[in-house]
Amino acid sequence: MFSTKNLSPRQLSAITALLVSLPVGLAFLWLEKVWIGLLALAIMFGWSYAFVAMVFEWFIYRKIKLIYKFIYQTKATKREEMYYKHILPKKSIGQVSEDVEKWAEQRSAEVALLKQNEAYRKEFLQNLSHEFKTPIFAIQGYVDTLLNGALENPKVNRRFLENASKNVIRMVSLINDLDEISRLETGEQPLYKQNFVIQEVIRDVFESLSINIAERNIKADIKKGCEQSIIVFADKEKIRQVINNLVINASKYGKENGTIIASVYKTDEQYVLVEFSDDGMGIAEEHLDRIFERFFRTDRGRSRDIGGTGLGLAICKHIIEAHKQIMHVRSKLTVGTTIGFTLEGKREG
Repeated sequence: MFSTKNLSPRQLSAITALLVSLPVGLAFLWLEKVWIGLLALAIMFGWSYAFVAMVFEWFIYRKIKLIYKFIYQTKATKREEMYYKHILPKKSIGQVSEDVEKWAEQRSAEVALLKQNEAYRKEFLQNLSHEFKTPIFAIQGYVDTLLNGALENPKVNRRFLENASKNVIRMVSLINDLDEISRLETGEQPLYKQNFVIQEVIRDVFESLSINIAERNIKADIKKGCEQSIIVFADKEKIRQVINNLVINASKYGKENGTIIASVYKTDEQYVLVEFSDDGMGIAEEHLDRIFERFFRTDRGRSRDIGGTGLGLAICKHIIEAHKQIMHVRSKLTVGTTIGFTLEGKREG
């Protein structure tokens, strides 16, 4: 069945020329001889087609070229000019329409992403402001109290100075963590990769954090069957930092008298999977996609009471991504959380 949906300008020109020349030809057929009518039809059709095609291609494709230049937002190169002049006119209006629709969809997606990033930026700045305001106001309060007479009171002056010092340490930690994330993002913090046994680092971290873990009577161990030494190729100290942050998080949010279990698996000949699981409060499903964001806390008030800068997981993610590997999380409320990452396996030579 004949369709006018995707007619090219030349096809449209031919139809227009036929509609223009047909009445003339029929008139000559009616008034004159048959051959004169056919000749008139041919001449009229040829002229009409040439003229209409020229006008259509000049006007329509002049506009279409402007649309394409607007879409790509660049000054055309010689190759692009050749494309506009010879290849583009062969496209049907329907194909051009599809190109414009695809461009519009792409732009719409870009605008949506920009809006989402803007929302994250605003939230980040609000969180950053709050994280700094808390210790700054505390320090200001202690200093003002001391200056207003408490400095002469031996019962409170030392305690106030110690509390102010703790808040200064918190601010320094925030600045150091933000600086580290910035250097990881820009690649200014190089990686010093080497082969090492991942279980040895895990045991070292468990030992160094044993006092913190024991305070909540939590047992930390490597999963049975995962004790056999597995060698990875990575920056040992950076991976130690990742494991340290994950174990600290698990000890904070794990339940008292609970467990922290480390698992190590060879996924194939090239990669190793490392996971840390706790049996704590868990994370709601709607928060799982955001736990690696800076300052994101699933329970803001409670998290601040527990402590930390809120940047630990963000730093972990940046370190693992700097190794060109990935982090993942699985969690269920009241059941617990598992956070893991992959590493490159032993590298020969």
